[in-house]
Amino acid sequence: MIPIAIIGAGLAGCEAAWQVTKRGGSVILYEMKPEVYSPAHHSASFAEIVCSNSFKSESLENGPGVLKAEMELLDSLILKTAKATRVPAGDSLAVDRETFSRRITEIMEGLENVEIVRKEVSAIPEDSVTIIATGPLTSEAMSTAIQALTGNRHLFFYDAISPIVTGDSIDFGKAFKASRYGKGGDDYVNCPMEEDEYYRFVDALNQAEKVPVRHFERRYLFEGCLPVEELAKRGKDTLAFGPLRPVGLIDPRTGEQPFAVVQLRQEDALGTLFNLVGFQTRLKPEEQKKVFRMIPGLERGEFLRLGSVHRNTFIDSPRLLNESLQLRHRPQLFFAGQITGVEGYMESAAMGLLAGINAFRKAREINPVFPPPTTAIGALIHYITHCPTLPFQPMNTNFGLFPPMEGKARGHERRRLLAKRALNDMKRWMEEMEI
Repeated sequence: MIPIAIIGAGLAGCEAAWQVTKRGGSVILYEMKPEVYSPAHHSASFAEIVCSNSFKSESLENGPGVLKAEMELLDSLILKTAKATRVPAGDSLAVDRETFSRRITEIMEGLENVEIVRKEVSAIPEDSVTIIATGPLTSEAMSTAIQALTGNRHLFFYDAISPIVTGDSIDFGKAFKASRYGKGGDDYVNCPMEEDEYYRFVDALNQAEKVPVRHFERRYLFEGCLPVEELAKRGKDTLAFGPLRPVGLIDPRTGEQPFAVVQLRQEDALGTLFNLVGFQTRLKPEEQKKVFRMIPGLERGEFLRLGSVHRNTFIDSPRLLNESLQLRHRPQLFFAGQITGVEGYMESAAMGLLAGINAFRKAREINPVFPPPTTAIGALIHYITHCPTLPFQPMNTNFGLFPPMEGKARGHERRRLLAKRALNDMKRWMEEMEI
């Protein structure tokens, strides 16, 4: 059997390679780093994480938790490695990003049936089953090749990265450690704001200089990851009901709930680095330091990484892909990861997982498979291949994508039933398809 070509050694590409090789297939894994770097990547390691280090909740009361449970059933390499390199984050799964990427790289380099080729690929192979997993920061050369293949159905949106501060520069005379409602222990650093502090901060955000974004690009900002200053423009109270909402947190100095709270999440296993949760931004560098040091507890904050903006590329999957993640007019070619129009680390890896399974089956001339839409993975697949909205926009895992339950269950009970149905249907599908 000719080796399966996988272009891109990010989360999706490495997951796909793992799924192919565990079934006895062989892979040629292409990675352009360190020969070429995207604007946001800096490490030569595989599966580099450039935005938040959180893989989101593990609770079965939400879509991301159910997705993880399904991926555990399917022996996901990305999920296993994330759990092995986790750092405290309440009921969320967050990782030490450097350790995580290093571990994935070591595993890939140690697999006998994986040949690693470190070079930029500028043309799509025609003589082998191929998975394109080049991610949201696909190179210019590969973007051109994809556009030539898909015509004008090639879209993009802009994403933003949150700043990181050192732990020892945080003033714990003002900040305190806690998780909302006490879930998960003291996993977050909380910087409480009084009402006047909050409104001064919002005014400063609105007045600060920003990196210019051309008018036509605004429509491609992903709603679930908007820059903090974009949210501030929507109204003075928008942040207080969004990423700065204080619910479930009590300031131990006052015994009361603050007016607003900026949360910081641990970035590394030693607890020396923290990122500002929900603070994606495109403020100019010096403006970031000035404005974010207005946050109580961060007056002397040492910023090791400032926010930045980069292009995220994805294809018009509803018009291009089958549910197997095969290109409709060229079934030898699969797409995986964020380039398909999913948003999130585990969502990206899940697409790599399914693409790996189906690429292996295609190479063996076995019919492709995909989970039912009642599962988290199946619901994502259904969304990206059937979404009628124009222009197509990326989506995270959420219960809104799942087919409704029969009956009148609401709230917690509805979520419990959706999770139970998803996992039962995933197990049944795996048995029927012999996955």
